[in-house]
Amino acid sequence: MSTTLVLASASPARLATLRAAGVEPVVVVSGVDESQVTGLEPAELALQLAELKCAAVAERVGRDDLPQLSEGALVLGCDSVLELDGEALGKPADAEDAVRRWRAMRGRSGVLHTGHSLRDTASGHVAAATASTVVHFADVDDDEIAAYVATGEPLQVAGAFTIDGLGGAFVTHLEGDHHTVVGVSLPLLRDLVAELGHAWTDLWAR
Repeated sequence: MSTTLVLASASPARLATLRAAGVEPVVVVSGVDESQVTGLEPAELALQLAELKCAAVAERVGRDDLPQLSEGALVLGCDSVLELDGEALGKPADAEDAVRRWRAMRGRSGVLHTGHSLRDTASGHVAAATASTVVHFADVDDDEIAAYVATGEPLQVAGAFTIDGLGGAFVTHLEGDHHTVVGVSLPLLRDLVAELGHAWTDLWAR
C-alpha cells in the first residue's frame, strides 16, 4: 500500500532529491517565520525549525485548506543551517552578506546541519533527528566570489552555497552524507519512516 509524503518545504533541491529517489511528494509550503527561533545551537536550531514547519503543515492535513490529503499522510519538515565558528548561518540577508560569508568560509570547513521532522497524521506520532555533514570549501578568490554571488544562487540557500548547482565546484569534499547538504538526508529519512512503522518502499511512486 502506498503512503503519501507531504513535503513542507519550498526547496526545489529537496523536491528533486526525493523525486530522484522514487518519491513524488505533495508540496505544501509551511509559511513558518524562521526568524522567530533564536538563541539555539546550530544543530538544535535546524531541528526546531524543521519541527515547526512539519507541525504547521500537519495541522492542515484533512482540513478545509488541504482536504485532498487524507489522514495517514506523512508530513516532512526540513531546515538546514551551516555552522561556522559556532555560529548558525541560514540564508544570507543580501549580496553583501553572501560575499562576507564566502570570504570567511573559503579555504576552511563548516558543518551543514539539516533537521528532519516527520509526522504520521493518522497517529500523531513524530520522529525527528538532525543529520550533520562536514563541508570543506575551496580557497576561492574574490573574483570567483563576486561572480558566484552575482548569479543570485547563494542568496536562496542556507550557508550561501549549493553542492548540486553552481556552488558545487567550490566544495572540495564532504565528510558525511551529501544528501544532507542538498537539504534532505535520504538514509536518515528512511530511518524516520521506519520508526513510525512504515516501509520506505511504500513511498515510491507507482
